[in-house]
Amino acid sequence: MATSNSGSVSLKLLIDSKNQKVLFAEAGKDFVDFLFTLLSLPVGTVIRLLSKGGMVGSFGKLYESVENLDDAYMQPELNKDILLQPKALVDEPNILKLANNVESSAPNKVLYSCGAIIYGDQAHPYVTENPNETCPSCRHDMNSQTTYVGQPTTTAGTSGAGATGYVKGVVTYMIMDDLEVKPMSTISSITILNRFNIKDVGALEEKVVELAMEKGVELLKESLQSKSVLTNVFLGKKAAA
Repeated sequence: MATSNSGSVSLKLLIDSKNQKVLFAEAGKDFVDFLFTLLSLPVGTVIRLLSKGGMVGSFGKLYESVENLDDAYMQPELNKDILLQPKALVDEPNILKLANNVESSAPNKVLYSCGAIIYGDQAHPYVTENPNETCPSCRHDMNSQTTYVGQPTTTAGTSGAGATGYVKGVVTYMIMDDLEVKPMSTISSITILNRFNIKDVGALEEKVVELAMEKGVELLKESLQSKSVLTNVFLGKKAAA
C-alpha cells in the first residue's frame, strides 16, 4: 500500500470476524519501512513519543529523573539532551514524519583550510575540523573556514540508486498480528488460514485502514507489550498476549 496525500500509510487487514482478530495485513514498502524504523529509535526518543506515563516498566521514571536532576550534578561538558533527546545513528526514511521526533546524528560539518588560495597561492589539499592545526605544506594556521557541500553517506536508508528506506517497493509484504514480516504469497496465505484453523472462509473480512502518526505511536506502544498488535490497534480489542 502507498502513502496517501494526507500523510498516512494504508494497509489491508484480513480479519477473522468471528473472533475479531487480525490474521495478517497486506502492506507495501512504506509500512514495512515504518516498522523497521522503530527498531532504530533511541530509547530516549521512544519514551518521549509515548510520554513518561505511558511507558511499561521503569524507564519512564528513569527519564523523569534525568529531566529533574539539577545540571550541577551532571558532568560539566555534558548536556542532558544527550539522554533526553538522543540522536539517531543514521538518517531514516521519514515515514509519518516520525523522523521529525529524532535528531539526525550527522552534524553540519565545519572544515578549515590554510587559506592559501585567498593569498593567491595554489590551494593546498588539506582540510581539518580543528582550526588550530598547521598546514603541512605552508605551515600556516588552518583557520580559514570552508563550506562542506557533500551529502552525508549512510549505510542505512538507501537501497540503490535513487532508492530510500529499507525494503524494495515492488513487493507486497505480509505482516502478522505480532508484526512478523515476510513477502506475500498465495502459499503463505493458505498456510496462515490452516494455522488458525479457518474453516469458514465466509467469516473472513477485508478492511483497509490508515496508519497516521497517532496510530503509529499507538502501534509502537503495543509492540512493546503485546503480541496482538494489529488487532489491538485497528480493532480496538485487547486480545490475549
